[in-house]
Amino acid sequence: MFGRLLPQEGRFFDYFNSHAEQIVLGAQELVSLMEDLGAAEKHIDAIETIENAADKITHETVAQLHKSFITPLDRDEIHGLINAMDDVLDTIQDVAECTTLYHIQRVTPEALQLANVSLACCTRVKIVVGLISNMDNASAILQTCQEIDRLESDADRIMRSAMSKLFRDERDALQVMKLKAIYEQLEGITDRCEDVAKIVEGIVLENA
Repeated sequence: MFGRLLPQEGRFFDYFNSHAEQIVLGAQELVSLMEDLGAAEKHIDAIETIENAADKITHETVAQLHKSFITPLDRDEIHGLINAMDDVLDTIQDVAECTTLYHIQRVTPEALQLANVSLACCTRVKIVVGLISNMDNASAILQTCQEIDRLESDADRIMRSAMSKLFRDERDALQVMKLKAIYEQLEGITDRCEDVAKIVEGIVLENA
């Protein structure tokens, strides 16, 4: 009888999925920005709108966490996961804003490659988040987390190669500083995705 009086588990998995959708949308806009700096303002505005929507989801998740007596996952896991996901979009927004702040006039093939790897990582974040509501998906979740880890390693290699080429070939010291910062931030998106993957792996190992 008492159990039926407790609040329901809430919409935590719905929140996770909605946030993950925003992450993918943000990553797609970032690739579009890297492909077309001429329309930078449009893409940056779109990313800001997406990030604001994701922030709202994060706030709703935390509010629901405070109202719920019963939660489908450990409270720290829920809090850690939604904040780690928010960090992904924050980093995407940082990259977008820096293209204007640093007055980036051209995007290198390596920067576009990093943006595409970031999008691939974000897509897999959406996949793993969509699977965690059912621990029967444990094997698929762990496999996708491994894919995120491999993509993060790919981004590391691309960034190192890009840095080497930048310091070797670019004669404009200011351009070196600007592109170095962009490369590091782009690679940082995959780091944040890996943070999400590690939290999800922990959830699976604890609950499967």
